[in-house]
Amino acid sequence: MFGKGFPFMNSGGFYSHAIESRRPGGYTSKVRVRDRYNIVGFISSGTYGRVYKAVGKNGKKGEFAIKKFKPDKEGETIQYTGLSQSAIREMALCTELSHANVVQLEEIILEDKCIFMVFEYTEHDLLQIIHHHTQPQRHAIPAPMVRSIMFQLLNGLLYLHTNWVLHRDLKPANILVTSSGAIRIGDLGLARLFYKPLNSLFSGDKVVVTIWYRAPELLMGSRHYTPAVDMWAIGCIFAELLSLRPIFKGEEAKMDSKKTVPFQRNQMMKIVEILGLPRKESWPGLASMPEYSQLQSLVLHRQPSHFHRGSNLEGWYQSCLKNGGYSSTSSAGTPGADGFDLLSRMLEYDPSKRMTAEQALEHPYFTNGGPISGNCFEGIEGKYPHRRVTQDDNDIRTGSLPGTKRSGLPDDSLMRASKRLKE
Repeated sequence: MFGKGFPFMNSGGFYSHAIESRRPGGYTSKVRVRDRYNIVGFISSGTYGRVYKAVGKNGKKGEFAIKKFKPDKEGETIQYTGLSQSAIREMALCTELSHANVVQLEEIILEDKCIFMVFEYTEHDLLQIIHHHTQPQRHAIPAPMVRSIMFQLLNGLLYLHTNWVLHRDLKPANILVTSSGAIRIGDLGLARLFYKPLNSLFSGDKVVVTIWYRAPELLMGSRHYTPAVDMWAIGCIFAELLSLRPIFKGEEAKMDSKKTVPFQRNQMMKIVEILGLPRKESWPGLASMPEYSQLQSLVLHRQPSHFHRGSNLEGWYQSCLKNGGYSSTSSAGTPGADGFDLLSRMLEYDPSKRMTAEQALEHPYFTNGGPISGNCFEGIEGKYPHRRVTQDDNDIRTGSLPGTKRSGLPDDSLMRASKRLKE
């Protein structure tokens, strides 16, 4: 069963992409947040500001997540200098985008010196779901549920890429899930258009994608990159759904005081441990990468045995299926050989050979094995816990500067470490 917004097979055997129509969000003037919404709790805080849960009032029905942007400020005396580039991009893109698998923007409200983005509320995210499956002991996410999540996620990503949008920060915490099992790609703060850019993408944002999901061409310092960076991240998410832990869990080296981007040695090693060393023969552009000399020095100085063997991804995958207890007999109970082929094509070193979202949706992992539900929770017994919403700070008034740490709750660094909700 394919729901709205899902590809469906037409008579020619190719996927068509039906897009669920939505009224795009828009700018609203002379409206106060509390005129339309009752704030019921506080969700999370970050460098951008704060996110609150709200319910509509005065005829506006439903639950909403309100992102309150923190304006840039200078010095001890607050002098508002405007909004960050990230906030402006997110508002511009979300106002235009409309798809069943991309988070829905309801409206933008300007009140005093703050901007509020009002989104549909989603009860879960993939990080929360993965964490649930590690408690109290590890129990695998059912194979049909993984398949539905991946299908919806790729469907949303195809929509973004077809419309020239790179997400550039795909990770489990940014993949939202509604209570009815619909997947929404969220947090477009790092997203940007890539159609004929005047400058290289690197010149605008030198660091993109959270380190564990960062593609090898980015680690190698590429100045030009493509939608393949998003596909690498999707491959990492697929692996994490199956194993319940990040596949490449490296430690990030921070920029120095001169804002020089360091070579992410540890992260590259984590990838090499599973995929083997990238080769010039299979990745022709490798030797021209800015960090190629760093990769060579890594090999010369470390020389562990796994640097000199081929990919061990299949071994990792088979071990993952065994540890997860996926069925060896039922095609619906295991990702199987098709799942491995899909994963290996998304985790391809050479970005020009890496599978695209369109190719992935046509892969046997999805076309074989029966229908795919638009509700990833379909047939799942039990309920997933609802998102944590606190009452410690549910004051959305613009008189107080947003983005400060909350008393009695983990500070922002801990919130980022646990990859809590961004939308």
